[in-house]
Amino acid sequence: MLDKTLTFILAGGMGSRLAPLTADRAKPAVPFGGKYRIIDFALTNCLHSGLHRILVLTQYKSHSLQKHLRDGWSIFNPELGQFITTVPAQMRKDNNWYQGTADAIHQNLYLLERSDAEYVVILSGDHIYRMDYAAMLHSHRDSGAGVTLACMEVTLNEARNFGVVEIDQDGRIVNFVEKPEQPEATPASSQHAMASMGIYIFSRELLIECLNQDHEIAASGHDFGHDILPRLIQSRHVHAYRFGESEGRVSQDSYWRDVGALDSYFEANMDLLNPVPSLDLYQSDWPIRTYQPQTPPARTVPGRSGTEGVFINSILGGGSVISGAAISHSVLFPGVTVGDESLIQNSILFHGVSVGEHVQIQNAIIDKYVTVPDGEEIGVDLHKDRQRFSVSEKGVVVVPKGYRFC
Repeated sequence: MLDKTLTFILAGGMGSRLAPLTADRAKPAVPFGGKYRIIDFALTNCLHSGLHRILVLTQYKSHSLQKHLRDGWSIFNPELGQFITTVPAQMRKDNNWYQGTADAIHQNLYLLERSDAEYVVILSGDHIYRMDYAAMLHSHRDSGAGVTLACMEVTLNEARNFGVVEIDQDGRIVNFVEKPEQPEATPASSQHAMASMGIYIFSRELLIECLNQDHEIAASGHDFGHDILPRLIQSRHVHAYRFGESEGRVSQDSYWRDVGALDSYFEANMDLLNPVPSLDLYQSDWPIRTYQPQTPPARTVPGRSGTEGVFINSILGGGSVISGAAISHSVLFPGVTVGDESLIQNSILFHGVSVGEHVQIQNAIIDKYVTVPDGEEIGVDLHKDRQRFSVSEKGVVVVPKGYRFC
């Protein structure tokens, strides 16, 4: 069954809600967790699930993503029919770039039609979670459905950002509304709704049929959530796969986050610092794969003042040096340096960030290769920060890549 499955990963989104982190990179290429890129989670799930025929559809500022896939994911053997291939938008069907999630697949239908696949897995490249897709594939086959959606329970407030489904007692989806203003609660809980996770399994022929039909509808937005799925539910068997109902090979922590906005991205990183992290990165037979540069060990050393480096409840990437500074509840990527008597709290520092002496940073994200001068304060005075940086709805300050302080 797995060798008859083709996987598409949608990785072409602009990611405007993650700006300025997406100013020079596609959303799936945004660094995460002190070591990874966001797309590593979907790819790792494919790797461990036995899905080794993967097409990554790219479009927006894709160089960083393509370089990461080349350096970290050139692991499959094409002679065995295995591959991870990037597919840039090529205007094969008309004169438009990808117009929606469904259109992205439709423009590349020739890749499906010339394959021997019987099933198609469609994933988003911008979600953080661990999942055994093989278990969902078996559920799809056993249900006899034409389409299966992965679903999970979320609060009513969260449900406004997702596609909300209604499921009957047989596990069949009978209604689908994309990002409703008033989400429908589940029968079991008046405070929760069942949300689509953006993970779809189609039987091959049905996918080809419905994408070709959708392409002919001028008023369609050519999107799975807005257009394809609501129509299919009226005429076809669309099955719900509840996230965690079958663990497969992965121990189920039921953690799934859409990190498409600054605050959700920041919170997902901070979740890794919980005493018992919500997302288990330490399952020995389900390691999250990524590209790892060769770096020396990280270390803390006394600063010029004689102050010892202090490192509390944080993640520290290789090659980082903490010199007489205090780091608390923060995520530091490789190659970060922090100078004497500086304080970093509740923050994320990307690769190559250099922080001077007597600096205070809190509730901030500092993108790559920024040099923070001595005595600087970030996240302390939000009024001042808003005049020079992006600040999220919840007050997270974001310093863009390569920013130069005056």
